[in-house]
Amino acid sequence: MSSKSSSSPSKLQSPSSDDSPPTNHPLKPIPCNYGLPFFGPIKDRLDYFYHQGKDTFFQTRIQEHQSTVFRTNMPPGPFISANSNVIALLDAISFPILFDTSKVQKLNVFVGTYMPSTALTGGYRVCAYLDPSEPKHALLKRLIFSILASLHDKFIPLFRNCLSELFVNLEDQFSDKGKVYFNTISDKMSFDFVFRLFCDQNPLNTRLGSKGSTMSDKWLFFQLAPLMTLGLPKLLNFFEDVLLHTFPLPAFLVKSDYNKLYNAFYGSMASILDEAEQSGIKRNEACHNLVFMAGFNTYGGLKTLLPALIKWVGLAGEKLHRELCDEIRTIVSAEGGVTFSALEKMTLTKSVVYEALRIEPPVAFQYGKAKEDLVVHSHDAAFEIKKGEMIFGYQPFATKDPKVFEDPEEFVGHRFVGEGEKLLKYVYWSNGREIDDPTVENKQCPAKDLVVLLSRVMLVELFLRYDTFTIEAGTLLLGSSATFTSLTKATSI
Repeated sequence: MSSKSSSSPSKLQSPSSDDSPPTNHPLKPIPCNYGLPFFGPIKDRLDYFYHQGKDTFFQTRIQEHQSTVFRTNMPPGPFISANSNVIALLDAISFPILFDTSKVQKLNVFVGTYMPSTALTGGYRVCAYLDPSEPKHALLKRLIFSILASLHDKFIPLFRNCLSELFVNLEDQFSDKGKVYFNTISDKMSFDFVFRLFCDQNPLNTRLGSKGSTMSDKWLFFQLAPLMTLGLPKLLNFFEDVLLHTFPLPAFLVKSDYNKLYNAFYGSMASILDEAEQSGIKRNEACHNLVFMAGFNTYGGLKTLLPALIKWVGLAGEKLHRELCDEIRTIVSAEGGVTFSALEKMTLTKSVVYEALRIEPPVAFQYGKAKEDLVVHSHDAAFEIKKGEMIFGYQPFATKDPKVFEDPEEFVGHRFVGEGEKLLKYVYWSNGREIDDPTVENKQCPAKDLVVLLSRVMLVELFLRYDTFTIEAGTLLLGSSATFTSLTKATSI
C-alpha cells in the first residue's frame, strides 16, 4: 500500500486517442477454462478466498495466460450460485462493455453470479436487480431521480452538520484514547445523515434509536456474506467456507432488524410514498426500494467510501495536506462559505476525490450477460463472447491499468488536475464512466454526483478544522479501515 502527492498529473499511456476500442486486433480464443463441473468452481473459490487472495487470484491468471481477458469461476459457486462461469475483463479498454445495456443484460446480477433472497427486500426484486428493459426499472429510477432533485438544497448543510458532530466525537475520543478508529464513528454519522436526508428526522427520535447503523450492517452482511472472508485462522477456513460460501444465510435471522428499518422509513416518508403511488408504484414496493437505496446503495456506499478516502489522503502525507488546506481555506474565504460554487472551484480537492475513487472503487465488481454474440477488445487482442455468457469485471484492475495510468498503484493527488482531467473517462466506480451521467436507460448509480459532492465536503470540513493528520490503515471484510493516530488542529483559517 503506497501513496504520494505529485505536482504533475498522470499521462495517458494507451495508444488509443479516443474512447473507441481498436478494431484491427487479431481475434483470439479466450484463454483458460472452467475446470470440471462442481470441482472447478470450488477450486477457484478456495484459491480466491484462501490460497491466493483476491488480487493475486487475478494477477496470477493474467501472467499465466498473458491476457487481461480469460475464463474463470467467480465465488460463491455451488450451491449458492447456479452457474459461476464468467469471462473476466481486467483492463480499461475491455471493461466498459459492462456499461452498455444494449449489449449486456443486467438482470439479477447486481452483486454477482448469485442473487440474495427477495425475503431480504420485502419479497420484491428491487431496482438494482432489474434490467433497464423491464418497465418497472424506469419507474423506480425516475422516482429516485425526483427524490434526489427535491433534496438538492439539503445535501451540503445537512452533511456539514453531521460532520460537525463526527469531528466533535472524533476529538473527544482522541483526547481519551490517543487514537481513534474512524470506521465506527463514520458509519454512525453516515446512517444518521442518510436517515435525516430521506426521512427528515433524527433516527434517535424513532424506534431505531442509536442502532440504525448496526441493523443495516447485519442486513448488508446477509446479502454480501458469500463474497466475504472473515480472515480466520487457516484451521477454520473449511468451516467458514461452508458457512458463508456454500449455502445462503437464512433471511429470517435478520427479518426483525429489517422490519424495524422498513417501518422507520415507511413512517417517515409519507410525501415520497405519495409521489410513488401517483406514478404507479405500490407504497410498500416503493418503500422496500427506498430502504434498499438508502440502506444498501447510499449508507453501504458511504460505509466503504469515506474510510477509504480518509485512508488514502492520510497516507499521502503532510505536503498534500498543506496544499489542500491552502486551496480549501482560500476558496471558502473568497466565496463566503462552503457552497456548490466554492466546491466546484477546488480543482485539487476534486482530483483527490477522483483519485480515491480510482484507486479503491467502493464497488469492486461488475457483471452482465451478453445479449448477443460480441467481440470485446483489450489493449492488444480481440475476443468473441457468445450470447448468454456471463461477463465479469474487477474494477480495481481496470482503474489501475498500467497502460492508461502512470504509477497506477500510487495515490497521486494531482492526477486529475489540468490535462489530467482527460483521464476521468477511465475512472469507473458508479457502474459507468465518471464523465457519463446516470439515466433511466442505464444502470449507472443515480446518486453518482451526490457521492462525489459528499466526498468533497468531507475533505473541506476536515481541512478547515485540521492542518494534518496521520492514519493507520487496515482491511475489512469488504473495504478498508482507518485509525487516526495523530491530529493537528488548524493554526489558521
